[in-house]
Amino acid sequence: MDMEPTRMTDTGEVILQLEKVNVVLEGRKILEEVDLTVHRGDFIAVSGPNGGGKTTLLRVLLGLLKPSSGHVAYFRAGREVKSLQFGYLPQKSKIDTRFPISVGDAVRSGQLTGLFKRRTEEQEARFREVVEMTEIDDILDRPVGVLSGGQLERTFLARAIVSNPEIIVFDEPLSYIDSRFKRHLYEIMEDLARETTVILVSHEMSVIKKMANRRIYVDHRLTEEVGGI
Repeated sequence: MDMEPTRMTDTGEVILQLEKVNVVLEGRKILEEVDLTVHRGDFIAVSGPNGGGKTTLLRVLLGLLKPSSGHVAYFRAGREVKSLQFGYLPQKSKIDTRFPISVGDAVRSGQLTGLFKRRTEEQEARFREVVEMTEIDDILDRPVGVLSGGQLERTFLARAIVSNPEIIVFDEPLSYIDSRFKRHLYEIMEDLARETTVILVSHEMSVIKKMANRRIYVDHRLTEEVGGI
């Protein structure tokens, strides 16, 4: 089923579109008749109650979960494509820390290279830039299984942004980060939003809503605040 992007806004071209999406898991309707159009350059803040379907919505957007019905479409330069390049920071509870991998290798796994392909100088420079930005340059050799909650969040933040993705998806990124780095994370998000599209789920909206140009509320159905924030 081909879809044409329905509209454009001042933020840019349509890059992602959900149409009449329903998700039923174990007999429970998690998402119901969800319509959402994302434009290049959007910063979308997502809120809603626990169990309302926020993480499920993100999984559908990322292509990790196929909806029970409805359609998800991705666009580049006005044409429908099979996928987009995403960066994803999941909730800490969704990260498997038992996998024997170092911090440095975890971050590098976010760079899109083949198994035996050498990284370019540009990729290596980006890696160094990101580990310094997220303040993990002194723990690169540590196994992810021994990290504190804040160190783990910063590691997977670096992994999410290291490839300069088209869309960055954050699921509760502020949960385990100390107040000092939280201020720095807000600065990182502002910088990212100048270059890419951001979709962020958070219960802490006091600062986020000032950065976002759109705010949506998910409680099985999706509603959007008219006129943005």
